[in-house]
Amino acid sequence: MSYVKELPATQDPAPGRTQVRHFEVTEAQAGQRLDNCLQRELSGVPRSRLYRLIRKGEVRVNGRRASPDLRLQPGDRVRIPPLRLAPPPEPGTPPAALSGRIERSIVYEDEKLLVLDKPAGVAVHGGSGLSFGVIEALRAARPRESLELVHRLDRDTSGCLLIARHAGTLRTLHALLRTAGFEKRYLALVKGRWTRGASRIDMPLRTDIRVHGERTVRASSRGKPAVSEFRPVQFFGDTATLMEVNLRTGRTHQIRVHAAASGHPVAGDEKYGDAAFNTEMAALGLKRMFLHAHSVSFAWPRGGEFSVNTPLAGELASVLEALAARAPHAAPHAAGRAARGRGSPRRAAHPRAR
Repeated sequence: MSYVKELPATQDPAPGRTQVRHFEVTEAQAGQRLDNCLQRELSGVPRSRLYRLIRKGEVRVNGRRASPDLRLQPGDRVRIPPLRLAPPPEPGTPPAALSGRIERSIVYEDEKLLVLDKPAGVAVHGGSGLSFGVIEALRAARPRESLELVHRLDRDTSGCLLIARHAGTLRTLHALLRTAGFEKRYLALVKGRWTRGASRIDMPLRTDIRVHGERTVRASSRGKPAVSEFRPVQFFGDTATLMEVNLRTGRTHQIRVHAAASGHPVAGDEKYGDAAFNTEMAALGLKRMFLHAHSVSFAWPRGGEFSVNTPLAGELASVLEALAARAPHAAPHAAGRAARGRGSPRRAAHPRAR
């Protein structure tokens, strides 16, 4: 379902290029970010390319340059410049195996929401060389529904992912995400023994830095505010610490960059991590980044609390068991006992909604 009304074309496209497109934002689109709108309207175009178009001023809103996080309003006119696009991949729908895998990962469903325990290694949407992600697979499996991502997870991060089933639900949850009313907690295994106890890391992040041509996030006073709250759950000698992280903001790679900047990079993180530590953890069976979105909770504006959690996948739980065997005196930190009450790392934890 498109949330914008297409206006008549003003010119014919050149061979191999799309034509200039103008859209008028409808009521259903109100409050959505410009970058998210473009991602939906230009399905398959890498997100990095969309940001480049916005940054260069080729995308215009009401005839003016705009930032990616601009919240669109009804009646806004959006200009999308001509694009040279590669031919669409064949086949044009996600493989049945992917759609089936994503459908099986649903842990909660009601008239407003779907909640997935997203598998690691699956992107939340197509782009950057990937034809399909979670949202494309769900739309293929449920063609009569209007499904939208409420938030995002890195491709290599597993755990709770919310999908809105209605535009009104999406607007409500996006509003909560901009306040303190939406709580997202993660479990991360980090290098070394965390000695700071419960810590709040307030460190602005920039996401427009390029290293060897690849977008990289860095701590910078010129970046956007980013706040994470780290609490130790379990120590494994001086080798590693299992942490619970509460995100107060949702910047790209936030946990990974904050952890690395604190001297405790996330295990298995090939971009911001420690190569020697990653090799050590790989020897214990870690084949991916150890980062899991284990719980989401919020209160609906008209009353009623919602809370859902997912346990650690067996592959991650096995790594903790191997670490515990090497460090027989490993024990949960006091803060860790509280974390267990919100689900994980105990495998017995189940999603719940109230």
